[in-house]
Amino acid sequence: MDASTPMQEKTRSDSSSLGMKIEIAEETPSDMAAIRTVTISAFLHAQHTSHSEQLIVDALREAGQLTVSLVAKVDGTVVGHVAISPVSISDGATGWYGLGPISVAPEYQRRGIGSRLMREALHVLQGQGASGCVVLGEPKYYNRFRFAVVPNLMLPGVPREYFQALSFGASNPRGTVSYHAAFNAFDT
Repeated sequence: MDASTPMQEKTRSDSSSLGMKIEIAEETPSDMAAIRTVTISAFLHAQHTSHSEQLIVDALREAGQLTVSLVAKVDGTVVGHVAISPVSISDGATGWYGLGPISVAPEYQRRGIGSRLMREALHVLQGQGASGCVVLGEPKYYNRFRFAVVPNLMLPGVPREYFQALSFGASNPRGTVSYHAAFNAFDT
């Protein structure tokens, strides 16, 4: 998260229905290696990935483009991460962001950690005055957070149902969305 836009609460924690105490907090420099490890493991066996998600997070951080970067910790160990960064829309709409990557270590998946990260990241983003957020991913998962396909809003080369948006205001943008150049990060 930008130093200029801190969360009102630096850390939020509660117990999940599975008895784990989950802490959601802004990333710190000491979390970076763990974020990389969690991201690699989360996408290791995923379909539809270039396996460059950890590089994207690193490149967004290096470019100063991590508007929101939250970690989920269990017993002080990073087990999840979510990144949100600015996007450009060809109609000139401002205040729009892209969610992702979002990662949860495989042994902690299906325990509500990803959902907690999503809800908190969207809450922080909305609190910063954002107009809305876009996401590329599984429609059934992201629909649960009110993301939906928006007519006339597209990401080239992606099936329409996998690119969705969530407006925090009354209107949706129209046009082509562009992510930061960090999304072209690949191991060399």
